[in-house]
Amino acid sequence: MRFDLSSAAVMAFAVASALTTAWWMDQTGLRGQAHAAPMPAVSAPATGGPAQVLKAADGHYWADALIDGCAVRVMVDTGASVVALTRDDAARLGLKLTPADFSGTVITASGPVRAAAVELEAVAVAGARVERVQALVVEQGLPHSLLGMSYLGRLSSFSATPAGLTLRP
Repeated sequence: MRFDLSSAAVMAFAVASALTTAWWMDQTGLRGQAHAAPMPAVSAPATGGPAQVLKAADGHYWADALIDGCAVRVMVDTGASVVALTRDDAARLGLKLTPADFSGTVITASGPVRAAAVELEAVAVAGARVERVQALVVEQGLPHSLLGMSYLGRLSSFSATPAGLTLRP
């Protein structure tokens, strides 16, 4: 296993972001709402083969994910606790949300936003597939959908290099 300073910094940022998000979910009551739906006792492991995600010119890792059978362009974000969808992407997936569904508040880099908790049937990136993925649909202010830890954390591993990411089911 290779260890370098940039990998440590990314991991530290991801852990800090996840803990901050969990604390805010507790404070706003979203955490209890997200767990109101029955959760599987054991999450099924990821399936398929390894996936490569190349680093883009803007320095981010962008992937074309297949979410519930629909192609969605997502930015890979280890600092996002869950997959986060824009309202437009959620509508393209056929998720019919009402204003009342946006009952939780999450803290983003741009400040607090209202969100609706959903469960996605499946998320796949180049064959690395995870079923029953917890996600949030952000009411407004999210410029693009994010591939967060509710997907990434179910993989057996993922690793970053200066050129790209490798996702292993």
